[in-house]
Amino acid sequence: MMDTSQFKQHPFYFKLACILFILISLVYIIVVGKDILSPLIFSCLFSILLLPMANFFETKTRLPRSGASMLSVLIFLASIGLIMYIIGSQVSNLAKDWPQFEEQLGKSIGTIQQWIADTFHINAHKQLTYVHTATGKIMDSGTTVIGTTLLSLSSVLLFFVFTFIYTFFFLLYRKLIMKFLESVFLEENKKMVHDIIEQIQYIIRKYITGLFIEMGIVAAIVFIAFWALGIKYALLLAMITGLINIIPYIGIFIALVVSALVTFATATLISKVLLVVITLVITHLIDSNILLPVIVGSKVKINALITVLGVIIGEMIWGISGMFLSIPIIAILKIIFDRVEGFQSWGIILGDEEAKQNKLATRLIARKKPVKVVD
Repeated sequence: MMDTSQFKQHPFYFKLACILFILISLVYIIVVGKDILSPLIFSCLFSILLLPMANFFETKTRLPRSGASMLSVLIFLASIGLIMYIIGSQVSNLAKDWPQFEEQLGKSIGTIQQWIADTFHINAHKQLTYVHTATGKIMDSGTTVIGTTLLSLSSVLLFFVFTFIYTFFFLLYRKLIMKFLESVFLEENKKMVHDIIEQIQYIIRKYITGLFIEMGIVAAIVFIAFWALGIKYALLLAMITGLINIIPYIGIFIALVVSALVTFATATLISKVLLVVITLVITHLIDSNILLPVIVGSKVKINALITVLGVIIGEMIWGISGMFLSIPIIAILKIIFDRVEGFQSWGIILGDEEAKQNKLATRLIARKKPVKVVD
């Protein structure tokens, strides 16, 4: 670690200016380097998840490290491909029923138009004029939208390709990367660095595994409920809910809107839409109060305020990928802050265990020296 004694002698405004400059520089680098950093971070998380599998193939089946790493990545890729295939098959079924979907949507729009005319005294002709004007503007920009969509699809494809390539190399060169991280710091800090790396691997692996289990349970609950209620495309809506639900707080709201719109366009009764909304609200309550603490709950807990802020800031910086990565990154930062001198206060504000954090704060004030959190 570098000597901070000279830095502490400077006035407060100088230290504040340095901190602000560093933060602005980091945010700028993160925004500019999105195309490189985003797949790298995803690859790092996936490699941590696949590390036990790669070790198993390497030690038990006597595969070389390259073969064990490649086989682990291929199994993970096949699992994702299977999920995408199921979703794609369900979407194709939705496309086959598009005429019925369009007819029901037209009836629903007619009902809404009549309600608007009765409530706000805006006749159907004015409503259609507004709709046609908006449609014309959309069609005028149709070429741009299509081009942007194709570009986005190609970017997503390249993102996945590079992510899995990086994952393979992280697994292949994991020993080399560990030696590099330990060699960067001074000899007396190597034990702490090794402890931080081990804790990060353990917690991230537990978090991602728990997230997949939670995703499957939520999808199963929603599917059973929708199937019992006679909701069309129950499996598709359940899988969408399970996938999007991994975005904290915001994901379930998006799933609710999508499910309500599809049900509204395909069902003949408005009561079914209300049942869909009630089902997803109850599922969210079960998930947030039972599944999340028991299954996904890790030894590093992040409070709800930091979670929401992290998701919003992640979306502002990196879009959808930033929303997915925000929680693991905050968890990693908390592990580091809890174990490095001078950063324990930041670990307290990120945490969610009030009694433990109060105890840590008291020890920091009383002893004024590094405190290692025992989870």
